[in-house]
Amino acid sequence: MRAPIGFRIRNQRKSLAISQARLAKTIGISASYLNLIEASKRDVGGALLQKIAKSLELNIEQLTGESEQRLITDLGEAFADPIMGEVNLSQSEIAQMVVRSPKMANSFVQLYRAYVDSNASNQVYSNRLRADPLFSELLHQVLSQVTAIRSSAEILETVGDLSVQESGRFLASIGHESRLMSDVAQTLIGHFDQTSQNRRSITPTRELDDYIIEEHNYFPLLEDAALSLRLEIVKFNRFDENALLEQLENKFSITLKNPNEKKSAKRNIDDKKKNISTQFEYCKKSKTVWFSGTSRASTRQFQLALLYAQLSVGDLIKAQSNDPFFTLGDTKKLAAKYIASYIAGAMIFPYDEFLQDVQDSQYDIDHLGQKYTASFEQVAHRLVTLRQKEASGVAFGFLRSDPAGRLTKHFPLPGLLLPNSGHACPLWAIYGAFASSEPIVRQVVRFADGSRYFFIAKTTSKRLSTFNSQRMNSSVMLACDINDAKNIVYSRGLDLENEDSDVEVGPSCRLCTLKHCVHRQEPALYPV
Repeated sequence: MRAPIGFRIRNQRKSLAISQARLAKTIGISASYLNLIEASKRDVGGALLQKIAKSLELNIEQLTGESEQRLITDLGEAFADPIMGEVNLSQSEIAQMVVRSPKMANSFVQLYRAYVDSNASNQVYSNRLRADPLFSELLHQVLSQVTAIRSSAEILETVGDLSVQESGRFLASIGHESRLMSDVAQTLIGHFDQTSQNRRSITPTRELDDYIIEEHNYFPLLEDAALSLRLEIVKFNRFDENALLEQLENKFSITLKNPNEKKSAKRNIDDKKKNISTQFEYCKKSKTVWFSGTSRASTRQFQLALLYAQLSVGDLIKAQSNDPFFTLGDTKKLAAKYIASYIAGAMIFPYDEFLQDVQDSQYDIDHLGQKYTASFEQVAHRLVTLRQKEASGVAFGFLRSDPAGRLTKHFPLPGLLLPNSGHACPLWAIYGAFASSEPIVRQVVRFADGSRYFFIAKTTSKRLSTFNSQRMNSSVMLACDINDAKNIVYSRGLDLENEDSDVEVGPSCRLCTLKHCVHRQEPALYPV
């Protein structure tokens, strides 16, 4: 749901006693076009939005209402709850409520969250009392494993002439069934804990999202730390995995283990820190790092940069992840991972140099990947963080999906409603990329409220470590406002002004308000 920019322009213009004709002349457009903007019938951005903001004595953040985007979404979800009965506010009415009475709107959202949280425990206990299929199946597994353990134990107890091999077999069976029962018990407990967590109105992921939006996904302190760390590396006259390895050895006495040593070396699982399964491992005790022989150069470079950041500025990462903004313990864990990855990305892609290359190449991700020895996803991550106020790149949102359509990672774009979890709209390019033969899938989309965005998506996959490994593909998507699309190389050949060719989409079926979508899989929360 887009912010009511037109409504805000009209209100501010009237408060300054400026006529529509006068403002239109000042910013160099016709009065009729300004009227369409104020009526939210035309999108506005780029240089024109800057002119309007300057003429109305506002900064861009005040005019676009970036800080209000999540509030608009939360309020819409609250009013769509069945408990609200016949109170069916339209999206425009919700947006106007946020603009006219932001404190009241925020208070309503807080009350709604409190209501949802107060019902979470009741829902969990209700689920525990109801014998749902998963609950029954897990209990059946527990009973089966208890029976197997008891049978083996009785044989060991009552039969006195068992051979050593037979006794060993029954003991192994008891150990195997005990481990299985432990796993099932943990799954059973986790099922209910997850139910409780999912019922919370404030989840760790959402809390981290709010923090990222609040900071515009740009952190000067982390940028400065990353630049300092990069300077420590480039004193070797280069920045690559070999330079990182040399500096890790010089500063922390960490060495690289031969890939062939992994199978024969006995490692303490509790002591090692595993960053990427079968691709990279770091053992704190032996001070060694190990890479799979099939890992890509981009993976090796990023993981070494991440390790170097964690060891060098661990106190900074801990301090930032303990920000009072985070009220949930799990949020702090997510934040620590995000902060460390942010620093590693900023080390590989130094802000000023990277921004210049980005603009020179018109956001050609493959070109940038080759120059910086980085993957498509790594470049996309860094593009999302180019939000320095005095030197900003295009504002992007980021999504990653697995082949089942489940969103596994996302960074928000103010104005674009991204599902917090689950699945997005099946018409989005992020899903089309799985079936496309094109290296990059391009898409101009239009939401029910008239907001338009430019999507680009690409399918990526991790390199297989063995013949028996199962290939796992992912789809990565970047999204930006349609007004920024002209600055991106992937928009070449597309008629961005022709709205007739737009793909009509929603955020997800449950949050979509399109009335006649033939692809709808679930009923809408909003009335359609």
